[in-house]
Amino acid sequence: MRPQDAWAQTLREQGRALPPSGLGLEAPRFRHRLVERLRVDGCSDADVLAAIGEVPRHFFVDPALVGQAYEDTSLPIGLGQTISKPSVVARMLSLLRQRPDGARPLGRVLEIGTGCGYQAALLERLARQVYSVERLKPLFDKARDNLAEIRSDRLRLIYADGRFGHPPNAPYDGIIAAAGGEDIPAAWLDQLAPAGRLVAPCQVGGAGEQRLVVIDRLADGSLRRHEFEAVRFVPLQSGVNDSGVA
Repeated sequence: MRPQDAWAQTLREQGRALPPSGLGLEAPRFRHRLVERLRVDGCSDADVLAAIGEVPRHFFVDPALVGQAYEDTSLPIGLGQTISKPSVVARMLSLLRQRPDGARPLGRVLEIGTGCGYQAALLERLARQVYSVERLKPLFDKARDNLAEIRSDRLRLIYADGRFGHPPNAPYDGIIAAAGGEDIPAAWLDQLAPAGRLVAPCQVGGAGEQRLVVIDRLADGSLRRHEFEAVRFVPLQSGVNDSGVA
């Protein structure tokens, strides 16, 4: 990823509004303050924290909301979708990297739900190769513009139905989803490599509650599932949508 002034130059060339200069959001101190808050709240993965400290979240937020970009809150990005809270993003990325012997670098990762592209930008710093799938064409286009400055062979955006994963590049060392359904799609499990890990929100019980679910594929091919804290994500839906209108 290039220095932050290159991100700003890209947005100027595209004619997109930069945050008002009075906000000073391009200063690293805003990202560093967020990193320290996440650290205090329990995130101990140094590589995840470093990525969050380097990627300018306000470039992925609608101009009217940039003043909230470094608060620990989810924000709307259009079409009924959101950019997740930084604490939830940090938690899921940390879980994705965690193994019994500690955090480890990620190999090939599949992201379900590109959204505005913020998590994909973080994953590009944490994984050897990232495939990110988005089913809503307007969001796919937005993410492509937001990520234009990352001219990296490690990141590929795909317009497709994420419920089917992305078979051409399977299996994946890690799979992470930004939408939750009543189950974990079988296609995702089929595409999880031995010793791979899947992290996704999923409904549990009968009240529609979502929890973070972690599924590991063990060396013998079996699956082991753990449930963690309650979360709230947009619903996992099927089918590509060129307009974004249901």
